[in-house]
Amino acid sequence: MMNPSVQGRKGRIIEPGSTIGILGGGQLGRMMVLQGAPLGYRFVTLDPADNAPCGQVSSQIVAHYDDVEAAKQLAEQADVITYEFENVDAGVAALLEDQSYVPQGSKLLYTTQHRLREKRAIEAAGATVAPYAEVKSAEQTLEAVRRFGTPCVMKTATGGYDGKGQFVIRSEEQAAQAYEELSAAGTDLVVEQFIDFACELSVVAARSSNGEIKTFPVAENIHIDNILHLSIVPARVADEVQRRAEQMAAAIAESMDAVGLLAVELFCTAGGELYVNELAPRPHNSGHYTMEACATSQFEQHVRAICGLPLGSTKLHMPVVMVNILGEHVPEVQQRMLVADTEAERLNVIPKYHLYGKEEAKHKRKMGHINVLCHNSEDALNWIEQTNIWRTRTYHD
Repeated sequence: MMNPSVQGRKGRIIEPGSTIGILGGGQLGRMMVLQGAPLGYRFVTLDPADNAPCGQVSSQIVAHYDDVEAAKQLAEQADVITYEFENVDAGVAALLEDQSYVPQGSKLLYTTQHRLREKRAIEAAGATVAPYAEVKSAEQTLEAVRRFGTPCVMKTATGGYDGKGQFVIRSEEQAAQAYEELSAAGTDLVVEQFIDFACELSVVAARSSNGEIKTFPVAENIHIDNILHLSIVPARVADEVQRRAEQMAAAIAESMDAVGLLAVELFCTAGGELYVNELAPRPHNSGHYTMEACATSQFEQHVRAICGLPLGSTKLHMPVVMVNILGEHVPEVQQRMLVADTEAERLNVIPKYHLYGKEEAKHKRKMGHINVLCHNSEDALNWIEQTNIWRTRTYHD
């Protein structure tokens, strides 16, 4: 460890020059390192994959997340520990919390790793979620389906991401099938009423260890096959809706005593009603736009928050559209990077490429993203369509 922490007026301060330990060595950790290093911090990551994306730009302990001895080694090397994804073993997080400084704590992990606990925490913060019911049998599933109507969604309480662990129930006859398929996961199950939303939004909130809170501008998100495809900023919703979304995110971060980043995903109806869909206690895919478009990126903000530094400005410099690069897009993206982009010049947009250093470009696997800086989002959306890399639908109003 480099420098000891000092006790600030309101909370613990980890000074620049100290070492930040990261549980998880994926792309979020990688970008945290790249954005945190200019502040003077050193980094070490723990990840089971040799040459993990984060390990390419920091020291790495190669071990599984439930390896207690490796966790102790991380604690010895780091002055503060954070995590880059929420499916970290909560027991290891609790051990680290006992032996090291983990400002995010294990309680936030415990809550957000389980949909039912998460929904109750959101409601306790005064925010609204879609009507839901915990179910423990096919009979209870059918009862919930009849109460909420179809379509409705059954989800596993743990382990789901990018559409996994979900079953859209479109008729009462599918209730038993949904229960049979998802109960095999061996976790609690929840049935949610379908929200007829006009768009999906997200807000990344930051709360520092001394209680300071700031929110980033609201992103409008478009998913394809349950994977985030685009984030459009500013979101194409009324200013008043954006204000309420940011207030809701800040209230949840405060209520849950979060430290670091908390991404809040929401459904927005045609009438402007907001329903919280889920939370992520870490940097978030829909916040990648902040890397070039905001005065402070979400990754720098996370470092500032866990280290007790003053939070940076979240001001949006210019409109931006973030588009994800999946495994099937990599060859064409790499080819495009080798030639002058006359289409970008014609549309007056600036594409900023970010590739994550993953060794295998699997289909539907997130391999990178592009932040398309623009004067208005229509120009960026036109560039994304006209490259024909994604071969997708039209995203314009």
